[in-house]
Amino acid sequence: MAEELKILTPVGMLGYGYPAADFWRGIDAGADAIVIDSGSTDNGPQELGLGKRTNSNSAYRRDLEPMLEACATRKIPVLIGSAGGTGTNAQVDYMVDLIRTIAADKGYKLKIAKIYADIPKEVVRERLAAGRIAPCGPVPPLDEAAVAASVAIVAQMGVEPFLEALSEEVDVIVAGRAYDPAPYAALCLQRGIDPGIAWHMGKIMECGAVCAEPKGRVILATIRADSFDLEPMSPKERCTPLSVAAHTLYEKSRADLLAGPGGVLDLNAATYTPLDERTVRVERSVFRPTPYTVKLEGASIVGHRTVFIGGIRDPILIEGIDGFLAAVTRHVSATHPVLADGSAQLIFHVYGKNGVMGALEPIKDAQPHELCILTEVIGQTQDIANAICNTARVACLHAPYPGQMATGGNMAFPLTPMENEIGPVCAFSIYHLMEVDTPTELFPVHRLES
Repeated sequence: MAEELKILTPVGMLGYGYPAADFWRGIDAGADAIVIDSGSTDNGPQELGLGKRTNSNSAYRRDLEPMLEACATRKIPVLIGSAGGTGTNAQVDYMVDLIRTIAADKGYKLKIAKIYADIPKEVVRERLAAGRIAPCGPVPPLDEAAVAASVAIVAQMGVEPFLEALSEEVDVIVAGRAYDPAPYAALCLQRGIDPGIAWHMGKIMECGAVCAEPKGRVILATIRADSFDLEPMSPKERCTPLSVAAHTLYEKSRADLLAGPGGVLDLNAATYTPLDERTVRVERSVFRPTPYTVKLEGASIVGHRTVFIGGIRDPILIEGIDGFLAAVTRHVSATHPVLADGSAQLIFHVYGKNGVMGALEPIKDAQPHELCILTEVIGQTQDIANAICNTARVACLHAPYPGQMATGGNMAFPLTPMENEIGPVCAFSIYHLMEVDTPTELFPVHRLES
């Protein structure tokens, strides 16, 4: 086993871009592997439901080219998780095709492994009938209707499919939907590094240099059996005990116990020690095994959306905005009965008042001088959504209100056309944990060459 393993992450999400100089600084510092995440549920269910990618083809190619150059010329393997954003088989194939195109253009010969993560509905139905699926967080129990409505279903793989891909010589691994730290942890576990260290390092590194001050992109981890060091590759950034420990709060329901496939990462005893002004060492993280489950993610199409954005500057209208929008809602509902029966929705987001937190907003007596009204309508068809949105916009523009001193022009519109079709609206139909017989049974590995 090598005494140390160095893993370089260019940016927290493939396609977001990174400084080339910082990347090559990390390569020259002795990186043994390049690992990068390419997916998330942060963007909601739209990408999974509609088969869309997180970033453009040109953005992916821009980010991949230096990584593949380092892979081909310096024999540094590249591991990519959750290809394309949602990690469907189609997005894995897209990413592999792009890599092979770049390799052909540059004259590289690469051994590639791709790992699929699509889950057939039959498998979900079988496990559901056997009582082997449970909610992941505050979601309803899964039922057959939700499975049937899903247009795509993936599962989050853990380390084991990556370990299988690494069991033979490979230059590039392109994985479907994966638990974000999994490719990092796999490289470490392959070398006998403590699982707690492996998983904690991966959980921080998958976001790139977000754990630095100021937040950055390119970061290098140096891992050994019982600790890991973090150093951002930009000379203008630094890691501190506070910046690294604070990242434990990022997107977590709790900061001390982080659940994942096959176990929980326990950070109660973790320590963060500065080695110099820019580098922090992390120790004493513990991984506690649990019964193995994988998270299922499924999306369905639930309607179509149309929106408009308007600005309000009249202090009289601002003062009475809640009553005004309630009156608009009554008028629109009377015109379009589908709002009353629940098959369509009219939603006002009032930015400047409570647009972010809604009813949970603790500041009740704010006195804004202007408001932005983002109005969305969801209907069973695009035509229905368009019709309701048009009625709502005209009402917002012309409806009377107490104290009004003009005859119209309540709202200013920054965009034309003033109403804009957004298209199909998706929802997570499945967000559940499923028991598996083995950690690799759902994630086939396929090998090919560029």
